[in-house]
Amino acid sequence: MDFAEKVIGRELKYHGAIIDVEVQTVELPNGQIAARDIVHHCPAIAILAITNDNKAIIMRQWRTALAKETLEIPAGKVDARDTNPLETTIRELNEETRMQAAHIEKISSFYLSSGYADEMMHLYLATGLSPVDDELPQDDDENLALSTYTLDELADLNAQGLLDDSKTQVAYWYWAANQAYVKGLLNG
Repeated sequence: MDFAEKVIGRELKYHGAIIDVEVQTVELPNGQIAARDIVHHCPAIAILAITNDNKAIIMRQWRTALAKETLEIPAGKVDARDTNPLETTIRELNEETRMQAAHIEKISSFYLSSGYADEMMHLYLATGLSPVDDELPQDDDENLALSTYTLDELADLNAQGLLDDSKTQVAYWYWAANQAYVKGLLNG
């Protein structure tokens, strides 16, 4: 069966600094017409940054959309400052943690909410961390508190329901499933 929907109309409802929202009119495979609310967002990156003593860097920050503090791995948007997700990863690691990595590798890419948004998240693993020589300016509107956690400590936070950010969940489960590999990278 062909599931493709043909877009026959688009109406921009909102153009913002981070997202655009449009209503698409689509023709379904059976010929019926339907409306789809779509949120457009540039690609983003997230970083499972593991310190030399085998701890993950986690940020505590306020998320207005949720009206609460969250615990998250470092992340950011791919924008005009960078040409690709890897360059964004290097920049965000500097901006948010003041670290650089001797080893960066891609773990996965995934859509954050495919039912209505096109944001693609690229998840990276960063090891061999050391302080940067030149600090990049941090975003003016971000207030972050950094901490480090062992995998066991993250497991406890997860059991308490405190790791409810999707990119952080994916990173946590990756690390849990690949502990020996990550530790091997740390031990060179």
